[in-house]
Amino acid sequence: MNVIVVYKSRYGSTREIAEFIAEKLREHGVQADARSVDTAPDLEGYNAVVIGSAVYMEHWMKEAAEFVRRNRTVLAERPVWLFSSGPLQLEPGASPDDPELEPKEIGEFREIIHPRDHRVFFGALDPGRLGLQHRLIRKLPAARALLPEGDFRNWDDIEAWAGDIARALGTP
Repeated sequence: MNVIVVYKSRYGSTREIAEFIAEKLREHGVQADARSVDTAPDLEGYNAVVIGSAVYMEHWMKEAAEFVRRNRTVLAERPVWLFSSGPLQLEPGASPDDPELEPKEIGEFREIIHPRDHRVFFGALDPGRLGLQHRLIRKLPAARALLPEGDFRNWDDIEAWAGDIARALGTP
């Protein structure tokens, strides 16, 4: 089984999740590569696809959404899993499974490529990696509370999800 994990990341957190998923798939005996959508990866040589994007303002990054749309015919013929990376914290009592956190594009993707699953994972914010625009926004008092510094990714959840994918592909 040969799987590609395709991602679009702005500051590296989503890339790190994609690389971790590929690593965990390899540990389950699956051949797995992680590639940025920016490299325009060819999907023809892969049996299954995992696609992830950072999420900003309730949307996948434009390049990731365009990758799905451009490759929809190939993706509809293969097992596909989707993940989104973005929320840093939730209101008390909320969960990453909350449908309100689902990026706007996911409904469309369900219709055109029929993914087996979509997961939302927490992201990370390292102020040293931010671009000028996001650094300026984060200086605002209200934005600092909404954009807390730290790594909020739950690696155990991500590893379990990668294991679910490996089992769905028929590997031990």
